[in-house]
Order: sequence, then C-alpha cells, then structure tokens
Amino acid sequence: MCSAALAVDGEVLAHKELNDGYSHAERLAPFVDELLREQDWQVADLDAIAVSKGPGSYTGLRIGVSLAKGLAFAANKPLIAVDTLEQMCLHPLVQKELEYLKDPLLCPMLDARRMEVYAAVYDIGLMPQAETKPVILDDTSFETYLEKDAVLFFGNGSDKFKDVVHSPSAYFVADVWPDARQMAPLAQMAFDADRFEDLAYFEPNYVKPFQGTTPKPKV
Repeated sequence: MCSAALAVDGEVLAHKELNDGYSHAERLAPFVDELLREQDWQVADLDAIAVSKGPGSYTGLRIGVSLAKGLAFAANKPLIAVDTLEQMCLHPLVQKELEYLKDPLLCPMLDARRMEVYAAVYDIGLMPQAETKPVILDDTSFETYLEKDAVLFFGNGSDKFKDVVHSPSAYFVADVWPDARQMAPLAQMAFDADRFEDLAYFEPNYVKPFQGTTPKPKV
C-alpha cells in the first residue's frame, strides 16, 4: 500500500492511495504534490511531516523515510515517526470489530514471507503488551495471550496464522493494510507532545537486517 494524507488537528482532509505492489518510487512523491496542490498549499504551510517508521517492506520504508526527511529538511519542519503496526489498530475495520468483542487484545501482522510475520500486541488503549518482533507462526504462537483473552488478528500476515491456529479466542479481520489516514491522530498526539525525530540520525524500524539477493538469470 502506497498512501499519503493531509490532516489538520488529527482529522484527514484528503488522501491518496494505491495498492498494486511496490509503487512507492513512482507514486509517493506525486501523491504528496497532488494533495498540496489540491488544497493550494505548499510544504512551507505544513507544521510537521509524519512518516510510517516500520516495520514493513525495506524498499517502501526507505523511500517513504527518504522523502519525508528530504521535505522536512528543505522546509525546516519537524519529522514525526508513527509505528506502522500501531496505526493499523486504528483501521475502520478493526474499530468496527471492537463493537462486538469485549476488550480484546489487538495483534497486527505484516507478512515477512514464508511462515514469518512482523507482529506486536496492544490492548484497546494502544498500550503495547508485546514489542514488535519477527514471529515464525505455528499452532502455539501467541498462546499465552489466547489462553487469557480474545485476540483480534489482522494485517496481511494474519491470513497465514488463520490456517494454523486452533484457539476459539482467535478472531480475524480481513483487508486491513497500513494507511496514511490512520497515521493522522497518532501524528497529532506526537506533535502535541513535541515527540520529534532527529533528521540526521532517524532510521526506520526494519526489525531485521536487510538481506540483498541476486536476481535469477532470465532464460
């Protein structure tokens, strides 16, 4: 998912998104430019720039953070970093499910290939119950939480877990992706608390070191 949003006081004015694979390099900067032009704004009119800090695709994170840091540096604006898994908890489909479940734990998952995911656990107040980490999924994953509470799993990594978990306390929501619109209230909270990043030293949360691969020769 490549997305950008323009927000005031935590409320989204406009957004653009595209979910067709790795399109950040081609679409992210034009999205930002289009959003500003449509509101007749310039980067200088912004109070801060927020970026999703990961975990996620190495390439997507690098492009997003590079663009955000470049804009912030050029316009002398503060940079805000929003946790990708935390913002997924504010997705409308997740929030709608909370109307039917009584105080579940929230477990956003991003696919990390094979049977591995990047995951974290939050309560409904977004207080972390388990730090972000890579998890290799099997039928015993998250059993400590499932033995005590209902747990709502979502994100593109949760599809794999749905096939192996057997606990009746596990619930699932489909079609939940990281989205810039859900960053807005978290970015506003960080702005109000002056929680800004160091432009020179900020790096995304890759969770694991990047491992490059050699492309297979085309036949």
